[in-house]
Amino acid sequence: MDDISGIPPNNCQKVFIQRDFSEGTSVKFLTKFPAELNGKLETEVFVRTITQLNSMFAEAETLGGRNYCESCLACLTAYTSYICFDTHYEKMLKKITKFIAEQNQDYYVPRGMMLVDPVERGLRTLEICLLSENNGR
Repeated sequence: MDDISGIPPNNCQKVFIQRDFSEGTSVKFLTKFPAELNGKLETEVFVRTITQLNSMFAEAETLGGRNYCESCLACLTAYTSYICFDTHYEKMLKKITKFIAEQNQDYYVPRGMMLVDPVERGLRTLEICLLSENNGR
């Protein structure tokens, strides 16, 4: 079960965790435990996963000296510098993808679920596929 990316999430029941726009348009997901996951996942695991995802997205969106230098270098090189290295945001997205894979492997897939990377859904929603559910397809 090392490579869970081969699991097709197309024919499964889906639970969507919506974005939380209460503090603006930054990427943040609601930590309210969905009723569809009752008995399938502990509330603490779910809240911990969402809280960690929210903090990782917040870190990705922070502005600082590093972002300023990256932007200045990009301007000076007509944005060809982005061919040579990843931006801070891109590096954080890779960390988030790795975190989701770890969470899937440790918590979600053993319980018959799978988190789908929010980047694959345009950062609009966090999708949880219930793999063990037979929905008649």
